[in-house]
Amino acid sequence: MRLVAFTRPLPGKTALRILVLMIAMLGCGGVPCQAAKRIALVVGNDSYRHIPELRRAVTDAVAVASALRGIGFTVLVAQNQDRQAMSHTLLAFDSMIERDDVAFFFFAGHGFEITGRNYLLPTDVPPATEGEEELIKDSSFAVDRIIDRFQAKGAQTMILVLDACRNNPFARPGTRSLGGGGGLVPLVPPEGTFVLFSAGAKQTALDALGASDTDPNSVFTRHFVRQLATPGMTLVQLAKRTQGEVKQVAATVRHQQTPAYYDEIVGDYVLNTNPGQAPAGVQTAVLQAPSPDLLAPRPAPAPSEPVNAPLASFTRSNSGWSVAVSFIEPVTAIAWRIGETGAFKETGFLDSLDPRTRRRLANPGFELDADTQTALLEIRAVDQNGRTLGPFPIAFDPGAELERSNRRMLEMTAGSWLMFREYNGLLLYYTQLMSYRCAIREVRIGIDSTVPNRVVALGACDPKQPYAIPENALPYLKLPPATKMVSVELTYRDGSVSETKTFRR
Repeated sequence: MRLVAFTRPLPGKTALRILVLMIAMLGCGGVPCQAAKRIALVVGNDSYRHIPELRRAVTDAVAVASALRGIGFTVLVAQNQDRQAMSHTLLAFDSMIERDDVAFFFFAGHGFEITGRNYLLPTDVPPATEGEEELIKDSSFAVDRIIDRFQAKGAQTMILVLDACRNNPFARPGTRSLGGGGGLVPLVPPEGTFVLFSAGAKQTALDALGASDTDPNSVFTRHFVRQLATPGMTLVQLAKRTQGEVKQVAATVRHQQTPAYYDEIVGDYVLNTNPGQAPAGVQTAVLQAPSPDLLAPRPAPAPSEPVNAPLASFTRSNSGWSVAVSFIEPVTAIAWRIGETGAFKETGFLDSLDPRTRRRLANPGFELDADTQTALLEIRAVDQNGRTLGPFPIAFDPGAELERSNRRMLEMTAGSWLMFREYNGLLLYYTQLMSYRCAIREVRIGIDSTVPNRVVALGACDPKQPYAIPENALPYLKLPPATKMVSVELTYRDGSVSETKTFRR
């Protein structure tokens, strides 16, 4: 299968005629095209003119294009596309799509969210400051509009993979930058669509793990491409394995990056249909009752099979810890214990069925006491064939997990850090920051200034009651009545600094 690359735009009609001719040569080989083709458009934008350039988007696109060709896709790849060139490229790809086709779209570059809508940025996107959101909307490509185009052409299955969850590219020190903290927001795609983001909602994706990281691809793409090479994996399995690997690797440099996916495809879809050993989850489930005793060992999976190890997330409340575990492949029962000895405790079942196993869902959660100290947790599970998996060790560090969960909440609720209220004068409330102060080393604000230069005291973190407002603490400041805006900047406990955010009355 040949690869078509476009690095510079040609004149409008000439470019379109050439594109259509090359597409015909690629997709049909001189004979009428058949339905249900597998076609892909891969775009990588590095050379931005007015916002920060990127270094790995083009190499990411090349890697993904090569991987897709290897599993039978006809691939159209474009690099460093300005608005006009990307418009012609999308039009050319539209002409490739016929009813019941599979349309795959990959974009590596800058993305931006405006009022709950995600936009992909061409290389000539103009610089923008506060109040100029319409400039970006008019010069960029809305993700939902791209999906609508593919759907209108009759594509039966649409797959979008977006490595565009980066920092706010319009932020400029000392200016009123276009609002936004970077990252994309969740979306609800139409039926028949699968979307995979390189990071979770409002998270930012790492290009590299540090200055010494010589890998030519971004952290997300290097793992996505590797998983794409595994035959027989469903889209959900592919997404979850990529998700688990990226999250684990990003954590090694104290960064939170958990790729998010949105699945509206009915049934399972396999991208890599090359001959090979499919993962167990793709095969038909065996209907049998789950093992009543997780302590009764069953034969372990063969060494050549992928290990179905769990991921765990920890959430702290004033009453204790909630632990949620997730497995790549379906499991029919889960148990846990603290330490390497003693009895396992089963989590029980939820009052709903798992469509993959046709059994009740194993409860993925359990609770730990608020005073649980640093410990090693062990997790066991039973797979759909009745085999016991594990035990799998999971390190639990309450201090680190409290800091991590608090920071996650702060980043998800950045629009609520500060609030104005008029009551016997003008008050500025920072209750949200105080509630999640266990992730914060210092808060600075700037009154009618974009430069935060005043420290706000939040009180010490109390691990026993982390979300309680400290006694005698005031969660607000009294401001001059004429105040128009306040800027705020957080220094987290690991020393990293948030973007400066501006709140207006």
